Amino acid sequence: MTVQFFWQVPTAGDGRYADAEKHIRGERADSRPYFLPGVTDPRGQRFNYFDHLHQIAKAVELAKFDGIKVRNDPEGDESWIVAGYLSRATRYLTVLAEFDASRGSAVYAAKNAVSYQRFTEGRFAWQIGVESDEAKRRQQGDFVAQADLYPRVEEFVTVARNVITTTGYDFNGRFFQVLQGGFQGPLSGQKVPPVYLSGETDEAYALSAKLADVHVLEAQPLDAVAAKISLLRNLASKQGRVLQIGLRVDVLARETEEEAVFDAKRYAEQTGQKAIDNNAAGLWQGLTTASTGASAVLVGSFEQVTERLAAFADAGVEQFILGAVPSLEEAYRIGEYVLPSLRSLINGASQRAA
Repeated sequence: MTVQFFWQVPTAGDGRYADAEKHIRGERADSRPYFLPGVTDPRGQRFNYFDHLHQIAKAVELAKFDGIKVRNDPEGDESWIVAGYLSRATRYLTVLAEFDASRGSAVYAAKNAVSYQRFTEGRFAWQIGVESDEAKRRQQGDFVAQADLYPRVEEFVTVARNVITTTGYDFNGRFFQVLQGGFQGPLSGQKVPPVYLSGETDEAYALSAKLADVHVLEAQPLDAVAAKISLLRNLASKQGRVLQIGLRVDVLARETEEEAVFDAKRYAEQTGQKAIDNNAAGLWQGLTTASTGASAVLVGSFEQVTERLAAFADAGVEQFILGAVPSLEEAYRIGEYVLPSLRSLINGASQRAA
């Protein structure tokens, strides 16, 4: 079994080691400088947040991850713009851009995708999210009814895939219409971006079974994840499809468990969290949710985090979307101290199973 590892880049600021507060790192702010008085910043205005994201992407590539995930954060930079920028900054990474189906025309989105595929040699992927909070949707100008969220995603994916692969394509749905669509010339013949979907409802599972290449689960205890993997695979099998399973989880790994717990508690205190649910498996619920969107963080020594991620892989997780605060420094740390041993452990388990 081939397991892939993505690293999530932050589009709305990044922390620093031992400092949970968000900083737009890389940008000099004279009104609120990060450095202490008397310490100059030689970068001046020549280095900005996109340069920081560039550093993260290069760190991820050097650390031998398989891809980067660009989060769709309403308070952050536009995920498609960041994805395009980081696609050119890397040579091997798959770039997974998260966005909402309310973004606009499915045909326009498909055209963006084939352009990405052309200049990245097929390294672009989509994670199409659903914003369940009605107030937040309306802030973004999206007034679709709650019951229509997943039907709209279904139409979006259907139209986007077909205009990439079909000439003279017609579609007349509730949300999208196409007459004699399809790309020709240099835009034809491009790879359809793999589609990642998520959600923890029966409707979300049914849609992924029907359309997704990968369904991304939120971090939960191992037995809960295993049960959902079994459910999703059974649903996909009934559709005559094979569905890969992803897991979105943050990681906080240190040389010892005591050091990791200390840093986790410090992060909780700095973010004003009074209590964190830390179960026996080292899964801390809600620790970085406000910052990264991850529902939980795996906290422990390098060996513990490696073993726990390997257990999820053994349960059927084939793609991990990892993240941490601060993103830059932790990408190097996880790439050096977790990924090599984790891949070795997973490959060894696969060979024994064979």
